[in-house]
Amino acid sequence: MASRPELLAPPEIFYDQSEARKYTSSSRIIDIQAKLSERALELLALPDDGVPRLLLDIGCGSGLSGETLSENGHHWFGLDISEAMLDVALEREVEGDLLLADMGQGLGLRPGVIDGAISISAVQWLCNADKSSHEPRLRLKAFFGSLYRSLARGARAVLQVYPQNVAQRELILGFAMRAGFAGGVVVDFPHSTKSRKEYLVLTCGPPSLSAAVPKAKGEDAESCSDDESSGDDEKTTVSVSDRHRPRKKQKLDKKSKGRDWVLWKKEQMRRKGATVPADTKYTARKRKSRF
Repeated sequence: MASRPELLAPPEIFYDQSEARKYTSSSRIIDIQAKLSERALELLALPDDGVPRLLLDIGCGSGLSGETLSENGHHWFGLDISEAMLDVALEREVEGDLLLADMGQGLGLRPGVIDGAISISAVQWLCNADKSSHEPRLRLKAFFGSLYRSLARGARAVLQVYPQNVAQRELILGFAMRAGFAGGVVVDFPHSTKSRKEYLVLTCGPPSLSAAVPKAKGEDAESCSDDESSGDDEKTTVSVSDRHRPRKKQKLDKKSKGRDWVLWKKEQMRRKGATVPADTKYTARKRKSRF
C-alpha cells in the first residue's frame, strides 16, 4: 500500500512541478483518466437533449478529465489543491475555469448553481490528516455538505474513489448520506483486480426512481458492493434504510445485560461505598408479567 500517493505526502506537496508534468505526460494515465471520466459522465445520466450543462470537476488536476467533459459539449470548471497541477492545466489551455481550493474546507459555491459533479481519484485524500488542524470527519462533512448545497435539485455527483479499505469506503459514504444525498456505490468489474473501479453515485434530494443506483459493468452486469463489506454477493449497495433506523429499534436489537454484569456492577458500587442489596438467587432474574 506504500505506493498509494495519499500515503506518501499531502496532495499539494506530492504533486509538485515535476510530478505534475510527469503525470500529465504519461500516455497510460491519460488513457485511464479518459476512460474513468467517460464512465463518470455516463453515470451522471444527464438528459440527452443536446443542451450543455455546467459541471464541476473536483480535484481536476491538470484538466485531463475536464477535456472529456468539453468533448461531450459541456461547460465545466474545476478545483484542485495543487498549484503545480493547475499551472500545467493553464499551459495546456484547457477550456474550463480553474480554482485553487481545498475541497476539505468546503466548495464555497452558490446554492444550486451546478448541474452535476464528477471527481476522479480525489475524494479519498480527505480521509488523511495531513496537518495538525485536519480532522477527516470534519473535512468530509464540510465537503459533502457544500457539494449538496451547490447541486441543483435532482442533479448527480459521481465520485470515483480508491478507498484504502472497507471502513474508509463506509466512512466516505456515510458522510455523503448524512449530507442528504441518496444513492450508493457502483463497482465495475468487481471480480477483477486490475479493472475494478468504485464510484459513489449520489443524487441531490430524497430517494426516488431517478435516484436509483445504476448498474455496474462486470460479468453479471449488476451493481455490486465489496465482498468484504457484505457476505451476500448479490447485495447491490449499502442499505440506506438500515442506516436511518429509529433509535428505539436499534436499542431493541441489543442483547440485555445478564446476571454476571449485574453482579459485577453491584460489586463495583460496594467498593465505592454505596449501599447495595445482598446477592440472592433472584438477582438479575426477569420478573414475570403481571395481569
